[in-house]
Amino acid sequence: MYVPAKFRVGDDEAWRVVRDAGAGVLVRVTPSGLASVFVPVVVDDDQRTITSHAARANHWCQGVEPGDEVLAVFLAASAYVTPSNYPSRLTHPEVVPTWNYVAAEVRGRVRMHEEPEWKLAQVRSQTDRFEHSREPQWRVDDAPAKYIDQQLKAIIGIEIEVISIEGKAKLSQNRPAEDFESVRENLASGSLAERNVAQRMNLNE
Repeated sequence: MYVPAKFRVGDDEAWRVVRDAGAGVLVRVTPSGLASVFVPVVVDDDQRTITSHAARANHWCQGVEPGDEVLAVFLAASAYVTPSNYPSRLTHPEVVPTWNYVAAEVRGRVRMHEEPEWKLAQVRSQTDRFEHSREPQWRVDDAPAKYIDQQLKAIIGIEIEVISIEGKAKLSQNRPAEDFESVRENLASGSLAERNVAQRMNLNE
């Protein structure tokens, strides 16, 4: 990922992007080319491991060797930015459209898991991760045990040993203050995705 210094974020913020995104695209190289899968993830407390699972029938899961390299891409905010929101264009018309976004990339080495106990622990952890703020909370053990066993047989566990993480927050920091404020104000009154970017701009100010 190309990250100019102005848009770079530290590792702690990059991990926050991963957690905020909740799910990401895992990309790996296969003999027939690139393969990707979009999955929700759980980040271990030590930030050294990411876990997930995917359908056994998914081609991404076929032929994975322990230690194969994987690139995980996470997007926490994304919106188009029009030059019409730049007041400075009236005196300096050399402007073009762009895109504001907050993203992170994690590089790691993957290991697949078939053990029922591992997969059960992973889906419990993942479910708890996304249910913790809900009321009532749904838990894996709320479903019949026989049904859960059937579902576990249909998935493969994914464990990624983290090698590196890189984060980027491109949020109009390279524009004059009047343009930054105008972009933020206009996005704040837009779509859900645009409002999300505006909120990120508030945090990044």
